[in-house]
Amino acid sequence: MKKAKLYAVRPLKDLKDMLEQSVSLFGSRPAFRKRDVNGQMHAITYNEFNRDITALGTALIDLGLKDKAIAVIGENRYEWCVTYLAVVNGVGTIVPLDRELSQADIGNLLEQSQSSAVVFSEKYLDVVQAIKGNFPAVKHWICMGETDDSSIVSVCALISDGQKSVEAGSNAWQNAVIDPDKPLILLFTSGTTGFAKGVMLSHKNICAVITGVSATVKVLPEDTLLSILPLHHTYECTLGFLTIIYSGASIAFSEGLKHIPRNMKEYSPSILVTVPLLLENVYNKVWAQAEKEKGTKRALIIGQIISGFLYNVLGVDIRKKLFTKIHNNVGGNLRLFIVGAAAIDPKVSKGFRKWGFSVLQGYGLTECAPLVAGNRDSLFKDSSAGVAIPGVELKVDNPDKDGVGEILTRGENVMLGYYNNPKETQRVLKDGWFHTGDLGKIDHKGFLYITGRCKNVIVTKGGKNIFPEELESYIKDSPLVGECIVYGELDANSGETEVKVQVFPNLDVIREKLKSINLNINTEEIKKAIQDVITNVNRKIPIYKHIRQVVIRDTEFEKTTSRKIKRHQQLVSPQVEDNRV
Repeated sequence: MKKAKLYAVRPLKDLKDMLEQSVSLFGSRPAFRKRDVNGQMHAITYNEFNRDITALGTALIDLGLKDKAIAVIGENRYEWCVTYLAVVNGVGTIVPLDRELSQADIGNLLEQSQSSAVVFSEKYLDVVQAIKGNFPAVKHWICMGETDDSSIVSVCALISDGQKSVEAGSNAWQNAVIDPDKPLILLFTSGTTGFAKGVMLSHKNICAVITGVSATVKVLPEDTLLSILPLHHTYECTLGFLTIIYSGASIAFSEGLKHIPRNMKEYSPSILVTVPLLLENVYNKVWAQAEKEKGTKRALIIGQIISGFLYNVLGVDIRKKLFTKIHNNVGGNLRLFIVGAAAIDPKVSKGFRKWGFSVLQGYGLTECAPLVAGNRDSLFKDSSAGVAIPGVELKVDNPDKDGVGEILTRGENVMLGYYNNPKETQRVLKDGWFHTGDLGKIDHKGFLYITGRCKNVIVTKGGKNIFPEELESYIKDSPLVGECIVYGELDANSGETEVKVQVFPNLDVIREKLKSINLNINTEEIKKAIQDVITNVNRKIPIYKHIRQVVIRDTEFEKTTSRKIKRHQQLVSPQVEDNRV
C-alpha cells in the first residue's frame, strides 16, 4: 500500500486527559457557537465548557451517583455534551439513548442499563412524568431545561450547586481516577439487523478512534462543524463531537433536518459529518435546477471540465470561484464532508470534489467506537470505504473467488463486549478479532470495499449468492426511484428463493418526466415507470439475479435516527400492488 502522509497527533490516556489538553491549548477559543433570537452569535469557550463539566460532575457525585450508570436522552445541544463528559470523566457510566425511542423502549433500556439517573431534554418531560413512577431504581430525573416539577432538578441548577461545591474546596470530581480499560460508555445499537444490544466501550476505545482519524483527516482550530446527526450515535459522538473538541475547533448545532439550509448559512460551517442521503439530495437538486435554467447545465459541465484540468494537471484551484453559487448555498466556508452509515454513490463524491468540496467516506460500527476504515485527505478512492485507520487491522475471512468474505477487524477501538450478553460477545469476538457481520473485499492497496451484510445475502437453490445491496445500487441509479429494498422470498411451490424489491417512487421526478402534476401513486404511469427501471436493471445482471417481483410502496421506509432503513422491519409494509417483471 502507498505510504500515506499522517498528521502528528497528541497521544491520549483517556477522555479526561483529552479535555484537559484541549482546555490548556485552546482555553479562550470557542468550543460551541450559537445564535440568539436576535441573530447575534455567542460563543462558549473551552474554559467555560470545562468549568460547566467540572461543576456538573461535582454535583452528580454530591447526589450520590459515583460509579453509577446515568442515561442521557435529548436533541443535540450543549447540555448533552456537558453531561456526557461530566459523567465519563469522573462520575460513572454514560448511557446515551436514542431520542426517537418509544416510551416503552426507553423504559426497557433504563431497566436493562440499571441507570440510577436520567438527564433529559424538556421535550421529553411528558414521557418522563409518565414513566418515572415505574422505575424506583432511577433516583434522579434531571432536565436539560427548566421545569415546574419539584421532583425534577435542572442541569442549570446542578451546575450552580456544583460550582459552589468546587469553590468551597470540593475536588471529588477533579481527583477521580479514570481506568481507560473500564466500560464507561454503554451504547445500544439501533437494531437494524436484530434486537438492540448494549455495546460496552472504554475511554481507550474512543481515544483510539480520535487519534486515528485525526492522523488522517486534518481538522483545524479555525474549523466549525455543524452537528446534524444524533449525538447518541457513536458515529456523531466520536467524530462530530469528541474529535472536534480534541482538535480545538468549534461546534454548532442544527435545529433539525428541515432547518439545515438555514443553519448552514447562519453558522457557515467548514465541516459536516453526515450520511449519503443528505449529500445525494443536494447533488440531485443542483443538477435538477441546472436542467430547468437555460444554459446552466452546459455551463456546469464546462466549468467542471475546466476546474478539473486546472486542479488535477496544473495544481491551480479555482473550483470555489467557479461554483460560488453552490458554495454560498451551504454557507460559503464548507470544505469537508465526512460520510458514513451507508455507501455513497461515487459519482456524488466525485461531483462534489469537482465543485471544490472534499468528500471522505468511512466504514465503522458501534462496536468499534465506531471507525474501522476511512478515506484520507491524501489517500482516497470514491468507490471504497477507505483504508484501516492507524492502529487498526483489517482482514477478510474465508474469501470467495472474487475475494469477498466477512470483514474482520482488531485494534484498540474494538469494544469490550455486549453488556450482560456473554453468548453474543463470544459469537463476534474470536481470537482477538471482531467479526463485523459485513461482507467485503480488500484490494492490493489496502482499500476496503463493502459488498453487503452476511444476514442479507440471498442464496439461490443452486447455491448462488446474491447481495441485495448490489442490486439496490443499480436500481437507485435511476432518479425515478426514491428508496428501495431488495430481498429474497421462498416460493413454496418451486422451492426457489425469488428476488423481490420494494420501491418507493420519486413522484416529483416522475411527474416532471411525464409532464403531469396530477399523477399519484396508484396510476398506471407510475407502475410502468418503475417496471421499466427494474427491466433495465435485469438487462445488466445475470439471469439468476433477476428481480422477479416489484412492490410499489405508498410511504417511505421506516428509518433509524441515522437515516438507515430498518431493513428487517420492511417485509410487511404499506404497498399498492405486487407486479411481476
